[in-house]
Amino acid sequence: MVKPTLLALSIAAACPSIVYATDSLNTAEQQDLATQLQQLKLQVEALESRLAKKSEQDAEDKDQQTIVAAEAEKPADGIEVGGAVRTNFSYTSYDEGNKNRGGDFDFDLLRLDFRGTVGDVSLNAEIRFFDYMTAVKKAYVAYQLDELWQAQLGITQVPFGNWPYNSNNYFFSSNYYLGLEDDHDLGVLFKRQISDQWQLDIGFFKNDELGGIDGYVSDKTDRYSYDIVGARSATEDIYGEPTQALAETNTFVSRFGYHLRQGQLNTELGFSVLSGKLHDGVRNAGDYQAYALHLNSRYQRWQLQLQHSQYQYDLDGIERIAVGAYGFYDSIAAEAKSATVNLAYDLPVQWGPVTDLQFYNNYSLVYDKSDQSRSTLMNVTGFSIAAGSLFTYVDYVHARNQPFVGGSMAGDSMEEEQRFNINIGYYF
Repeated sequence: MVKPTLLALSIAAACPSIVYATDSLNTAEQQDLATQLQQLKLQVEALESRLAKKSEQDAEDKDQQTIVAAEAEKPADGIEVGGAVRTNFSYTSYDEGNKNRGGDFDFDLLRLDFRGTVGDVSLNAEIRFFDYMTAVKKAYVAYQLDELWQAQLGITQVPFGNWPYNSNNYFFSSNYYLGLEDDHDLGVLFKRQISDQWQLDIGFFKNDELGGIDGYVSDKTDRYSYDIVGARSATEDIYGEPTQALAETNTFVSRFGYHLRQGQLNTELGFSVLSGKLHDGVRNAGDYQAYALHLNSRYQRWQLQLQHSQYQYDLDGIERIAVGAYGFYDSIAAEAKSATVNLAYDLPVQWGPVTDLQFYNNYSLVYDKSDQSRSTLMNVTGFSIAAGSLFTYVDYVHARNQPFVGGSMAGDSMEEEQRFNINIGYYF
């Protein structure tokens, strides 16, 4: 299509020759030609007006399409559902039947995650289904108070030690079995995001995730994270149900982290402290405290984690505490220290669906136990594989007096056990 402006210029350029040609025409012919030129000029002006209006309409339509597209890209309120299915293979030194069978391959868990936002309030929840129990790991609502502070209410992670984990492997560190890593309780948590190089978490937890001493649950061990469930006398079975029930209550927690950056070296130096009460259902039976010094440092693909922790349960005449999780009772010393050293290396790859490998060695030691039992040690050497929706841990565990590796935190064995473990998870 010829643009009207070009058409008008063409007519104008032709006008001299037209005017020259009219010299040979009579008066009537000249008037007829002038009338035709005037009509053509009016037609061009009308065409220009229509095209200008169409151009304006196209611009308005484009703007409207841009607005609609932007609104379509804006996330709508709602809750997304995800989860995982995991299976586990193990070959152990401490189970003769397992060794005779060449190891065991078992269903691990089905997990459902709920995450999203409605209005200004967000939800984060996770429930796990095992063959032998169902457990809620976390379930909290969060509200962003301002650019720096967020408030969380419900079953949320207790801020303590290296965050969010003090380990790289499937079994965590030995601190997990003391209730000092990836512990979740019922309360309120205020989190200050990293700003001016520092961050702060302050929490108050009314009781554990099962409602504390008077929680209406059929089994106190049906939980994801380890919590105190009772006191142990010197003659009690370390794996038995405690005769004196106890639960933690009114716990205050604070975690401080300071971030240092020097080139490609990023380091967090931190300090954590908690203090709470122990209740027997009638009265306060004692209190407990814990603190930790921690370092989490990354340089290029390397990660180093160091942590020193100490805890104490103050109960008259009690040197051993009953804890519960994963459908089992176990025992820990009423007072002990722990040290962890973790080294990891990330290796991005492009091997078919495999995009990342992480190699690690995680070492834990629990010592100076008040019940005079021998120290607990665990060393995990392994690697993880990220391949699309699949995530796999391959671990070789060497341990002594370590839960799930042939021992107990209150064990007094001199034997060291081994476990080769592969955990395969499909995440959706």
